[in-house]
Amino acid sequence: MKKKIRVAIDGPSGAGKSTIAKAVARELGIDYIDTGAMYRAVGYKTIRCGVDPDDAQAIKEMLDHTEIDFSGGNIILDGVIINDKIRTPEISKRASECSALADVREKLVQLQRQMGQAKSVIMDGRDIGSNVLKDAEYKFFLTASAEERARRRFEELKEKGQPVEYGQILSDIRQRDHKDMTRELNPLCKAEDALEVDSTEMGIEEVTQFILKEIEKTWQQ
Repeated sequence: MKKKIRVAIDGPSGAGKSTIAKAVARELGIDYIDTGAMYRAVGYKTIRCGVDPDDAQAIKEMLDHTEIDFSGGNIILDGVIINDKIRTPEISKRASECSALADVREKLVQLQRQMGQAKSVIMDGRDIGSNVLKDAEYKFFLTASAEERARRRFEELKEKGQPVEYGQILSDIRQRDHKDMTRELNPLCKAEDALEVDSTEMGIEEVTQFILKEIEKTWQQ
């Protein structure tokens, strides 16, 4: 049996982290933890409950009565599967706002670290390699141009039948990049020991195989 490993994949919004992480996890036979979905879940609940994203105390109280879990590839909020409900531009914005709050990050990072200690996992997010799992055996920073990320998101939302405009998506991505990179608490950044992968001109399978080969170079039994 191979030794337990932790794989961290960081990068900006829309870089394909979740898609790649799921594929790598499937190939390696380890669990995938979608940390971004955890923040989206918190953002979704603030909207559903009418909680002001600037009201840190109200959000802290909400978190005291919030349960987030993963099972069978689903993200579960307070016992309810919310997969598709959290994949909208509105939730993306709210998730970024909530992730800047210390109480939110403290609670979710604690949960993420517990998951990483218990078993082999692959996590994706903004600061997994630089903060959440600093001692992860494998770290990757997945990026792509803002234009390419906007194009991918546009196609994804269009396929789901959601009314979207490419220009608005591109603007949203640029704004989120700036906010994520300049926020005071654990901003988006590449860990010093992370391998950068620019996927602008790479397909999903190509990126997946590249990461798998890097891991399999040293992941011994």
